[in-house]
Amino acid sequence: MEQRQQPLSLPLISVLMPVRNEAPYLQTALDSLYRQTLTNWELIAVDDGSTDQTPDILATAAAGDSRVKVIQRSGGGLVAALNAGLSDCRAPLVARFDGDDVSHPRRLALQADYLARHPTVGLVACNFRHFPRTGLKQGMIAYESWQNGLIDHELICRDLFVESPFVHPGVMIRRSLLEQLGGYLDAGWPEDYDLWLRMAAIGVRFARIPQPLLFWRDHPERATRTMAEYAGEAFRACKLHHLRLGYLHNCSEIVMAGAGQEARAWQRLLATAGIFVSAWLDVDPRKRGRILHNAPIYTPHEVPLAGRKMLVAIGVPGANQQFRQLAEHRKWQEGMDFVIVA
Repeated sequence: MEQRQQPLSLPLISVLMPVRNEAPYLQTALDSLYRQTLTNWELIAVDDGSTDQTPDILATAAAGDSRVKVIQRSGGGLVAALNAGLSDCRAPLVARFDGDDVSHPRRLALQADYLARHPTVGLVACNFRHFPRTGLKQGMIAYESWQNGLIDHELICRDLFVESPFVHPGVMIRRSLLEQLGGYLDAGWPEDYDLWLRMAAIGVRFARIPQPLLFWRDHPERATRTMAEYAGEAFRACKLHHLRLGYLHNCSEIVMAGAGQEARAWQRLLATAGIFVSAWLDVDPRKRGRILHNAPIYTPHEVPLAGRKMLVAIGVPGANQQFRQLAEHRKWQEGMDFVIVA
């Protein structure tokens, strides 16, 4: 069998790839690593108890390329697998990758070069593209467009509580930061989103390369579709946890902008944390003066903000931009007077 690249004493990049039952897609993912123009990498592949041909594919890869290291586990979940792999990463840069995705040939080179030229940046993402496009739902297309539009640190931080601003398998992070933060946490919500929020809390700077360097495979078994940690309730719980550490610290009541399904889900979650909605804001004049969960509904121009903090959970396409225009007119400051959470 042909031997591929021999590893140098210390690789520049550790590619961290947890896998479980990825046999239909794994070889394609591996081939996209072999085609990288930057060759000084190691792959730390963590097989978390696969029951298909995944172990055989990884064993063949390791036998044919000395840059590939396989860690076999009997199961334990994604977070444990990530941390097990992270402990074996030797390079100063860690690139996440999944066994069902495809990386552009220049992905590692461009991301590593960006971090070398911008020493104050701790995480660099890239634009991504879903594939296959056939049957892709509008919501996923909208998410792709929204995330790819977060082109710099300021925009990323502005929308940090809207949704996860990065596709996990498309980021490259300085290993020292991951170690400083204690790796990944298993808290019942998305481990990657939790990591971004913890990074933001300590002042990490983010960046994005505008080229589509990751091709994110959409299929029914993808973790974002099957794991409870990625459900809407889990995302809200993660957001609230971090909001209470910052924006909502010592806060017992808020104003809620929006009165639809998403806003009501937030109201229920906030109530469990002892934070109550004391007023609602809704653009529909027909709702003015009504009482919802013991709090009155106001129109945008009469809501009594008066130092109270506001969460915006409207959840309608285009609503966030419209709300920001309203906020500018009312001289409300994002991050001070309000935070958009949907």
